[in-house]
Amino acid sequence: MEDLSLHILDIVENSIRAGSSKVEVNLEEKKEEGILLLNINDNGSGMDMETLNIVSSPFYSSKQSKNFGLGISLLKQAALETEGSFEINSKEGIGTELKAEFKNEHPDMKPLGDIMLTIKMLRLSHPEIEFLYSNGSNSK
Repeated sequence: MEDLSLHILDIVENSIRAGSSKVEVNLEEKKEEGILLLNINDNGSGMDMETLNIVSSPFYSSKQSKNFGLGISLLKQAALETEGSFEINSKEGIGTELKAEFKNEHPDMKPLGDIMLTIKMLRLSHPEIEFLYSNGSNSK
């Protein structure tokens, strides 16, 4: 995936397949620290510990027709390539929270892409889902 907005699209589609009725996407730029934070939270079915331990592997997919799932693993790789971090937490029946930190000035940092178009497409494609999007910057 060439930009972060496509990663976000893929992760949110995963949330929808997991039965989410509400998905929150938050981007925060911490300018002085030179980092971009991405948080995606949903209220879907969540994952058990076994699934949570393997979900970021490219050889895992929740889709019955696939033997691999690249969405989460590629987002994790994109964050780690910038010397950032990646974390995913989930509880069965409650939902999932994904956090990724990117170092903005790193040469491997992907462009954000057209995040507003991505959110608009999600809202139009899934009017039954409540999408909350926030984008902020912090100079501290």
